[in-house]
Formats: sequence, structure tokens, C-alpha cells
Amino acid sequence: MLAPALALLVATAAPRPDPARLHDSIAMLVGFGTRHTLSTTTDPHRGIGAARNWVADRFAALGSACGGCLTIERPARLFSGERTPQPVRVEDVIAIQTGTRDPNRVVIVQGHLDSRVSDVMNATADAPGANDDGSGVALVLEAARLLSRQRFPATIVYAALSGEEQGLWGGTLLAETAKARGWQVAAVLNDDIVGNTHGIGGEHVDDRVRLFSEGIMAAADPAAIKRQRAEGGEDDSPSRALAKAVLRVAAAQPEIGLHVMAVRRPDRFMRGGDHIPFLEASYPAVRFTEAVENYNRQHQDLRTENGVRYGDTIAGVDFPYLGRVTALNVAVARELASAPAAPARAMITGAVSDDTTVAWAAVPGAAGYRVRWRPADTTGWTDSRDVPASATSLALPHVNIDDHFFGVAALAKDGAESIATFAGAPPRK
Repeated sequence: MLAPALALLVATAAPRPDPARLHDSIAMLVGFGTRHTLSTTTDPHRGIGAARNWVADRFAALGSACGGCLTIERPARLFSGERTPQPVRVEDVIAIQTGTRDPNRVVIVQGHLDSRVSDVMNATADAPGANDDGSGVALVLEAARLLSRQRFPATIVYAALSGEEQGLWGGTLLAETAKARGWQVAAVLNDDIVGNTHGIGGEHVDDRVRLFSEGIMAAADPAAIKRQRAEGGEDDSPSRALAKAVLRVAAAQPEIGLHVMAVRRPDRFMRGGDHIPFLEASYPAVRFTEAVENYNRQHQDLRTENGVRYGDTIAGVDFPYLGRVTALNVAVARELASAPAAPARAMITGAVSDDTTVAWAAVPGAAGYRVRWRPADTTGWTDSRDVPASATSLALPHVNIDDHFFGVAALAKDGAESIATFAGAPPRK
């Protein structure tokens, strides 16, 4: 019998994130005054350039601590758009922890480095960006510190992106980099605004995080959209499959102390983040965001009006909460970097029958497979059956094809489980 997913991983879980380290990282980022994408790149103490240098130095120090396990890179190119008076060089800072057995399969943990105030073109005013998105960058650095202590079959990329506020350019740049290098991106965990627990209406929520994922795929052509709708696969896109994996990991590690609210929308209403370019490139990507946002602290000039304080300062960050969101990211990245690739395809047969057969493409290196299914009026998997690595199909007697949805995940020897590949119908003849 295969080990239950996560059982062995949980037994040897990585050390928990340190809220004090998260605090120190955000304090350093705030100390650069502004990290606006159009701010100075030559001042050694202020602006986006100094912040990028500091992140690169932190990655380098972490790499030294793990015996050179991290390769630091700074991909860059010129971008232009409505939010730039002239083309600007956008530069990401990434640390690559190369996988031991399947280095071309990649899990990305990312946050954006740049900040802004009320006027998106104001590149000189103080823009602390403590929560948006200093919290995400601090999370990425802490994830790199914890996960670099281990080796994984797949590659993990830790990324601090630039240009998010000007047009999601850092995410675009990294998605382009992934495509150019032929990375098989297994998951993108985008962390943006993940440190506040006090809502603008006075709510305090420190035990929940929102997770945004797309249904109908942004990258799908009309034929693929038609097929997805015909199969009822709107809730089983790669992004939704990744969201289900996050829910599974969170449920398996209740000590993290977070309920995941899976929001079935790519992002908050009429807003976006750096996971969007990855969705547009057909990669599984999700966005983590705190449960309650305080809009007085987002995209605001530093000021006090009628007794109300505005601005994204470090006083608005709840570090124990940020530690929990970091712990969840670490657990998910650890699981997916340990698991084999998801099956490239899966399908079901059994129309006009009371039985269903699920078949899938074999995955090199898989120790087995987990076939999952659920009633068609639910969104989360309710049933599963494990089969050995030699199997590429499973008959399910008396499981009606019209009343259920199906998926297949690949398993590692230690129980680590890939995201599930939705099993659709074979082409109609």
C-alpha cells in the first residue's frame, strides 16, 4: 500500500517560518524609501535598484549557507506602456534551486518588489510598500531560507519581481523566461498582499487566507474552451487543480492554522497580479491574498486625514499571520517539488453505462497514481483509489460517468502527490 500523501513529508516537515526574520526583511525593504519601478537604480540606499541589490545579496547569502545550492539571476528587458513616460528596464531577481532528478520541472514562489503611492507615476515620494508587496517578498526570502536546507527532485525558483504596479511586467518577464528556457512549470504560487489582518471595516481575521484561481483558461483557444465547457471542466483547469492541491496540503497540516478560502475567480474583482501572465502562458498559477484588505493602506500617500492614517507602513503587518501564510507556501512548494509531474493527459470512457474507466498517460519516475473522483454537484475530491506505477487505467464499477468528475495525480515513493489532471472525454467520432 502506498504511503498516504504527505504522511512522510509531514513527519519530516521543514522548520516553521520565523516572524522576526519576516519583520526584519520588511523593515529593510521599507528602509529603501520607495521601490517604485521608475525610481532610481543608482542610489545605493534608496529606490528600486538598491532594493533589488539587497534581495540579490540575501539570496546569495542563503545560497552560501546551503553550499551553493542557489543560482542567482537577474533577467531584464525594456518595457513601455501607459504608466511609463519612456521605456523602462524591468529586472527580476530570482534564485534557482536546481532539482536533483527532474530539473526542468519548476515550482515558482514569487512576490513583487515594487511599490507605489496614490499617483502611480510618482516615483520619488516615500512608498513603503510594507504589505503590498513587502510581505510577499519577505515570504519568498523566508521560503528560500527554509526550503534550501533540503534537496528536491524538481527545481524551485524564488522570485522577487519588478514592475507589477506599472503593468504586471515582472510576471510577464518571468513567464517569458520560463517559456524561453522550456521550463515545465508545475505551479506558480504568487503572494501579493499577504500580511494584514485588519480590514477597513474593523474586522480582524488571522486564520484565513484567500486563494484565487481561474476556471475557463485564459490561454485556451475557442476549441479548447468549447471542450472544457462540454466536459464540465470549468472547475478543473490547471489553476483550479493547483488550488485544490493547496486546499489538500492545508487540510493535512492543521497546525499551520489557516483556512483556505478558494475564490473561483482569477483575482479580486477588476484587479490583477503577477500570476496573470503565467495563466496567459498556460501555466498553473494561483494568487494568495490576505482574508481582509485595508484599502486605506494600499496605493496611498502617507498622510492623516480626519484622524484616519493612510499608507502602507510596517505597522499594518501582522507577522505571526504572515508566518502562517509563509508556512503554507513552504508546505505546498515542498509537496509539489517532491512529487512527480502530473499526467500529461487523462480521459474517461463509459457513456451509456453504469461503470467508468479512467485512463492516463504514464509519468516517468512515478511510484504510483491516485485516481480521484467526486459527485458532479461538488467541487472538492471526495473519493480516491491508489494504483501501482505499472497501471495506466482503472475501472470503477457502478460509478456513473454522468454523475461524477474524475482526475489523476502521480505519486512519489514518499507519498508526495502532483496536482490532479482532469480526466475528460475522448474525442467524439
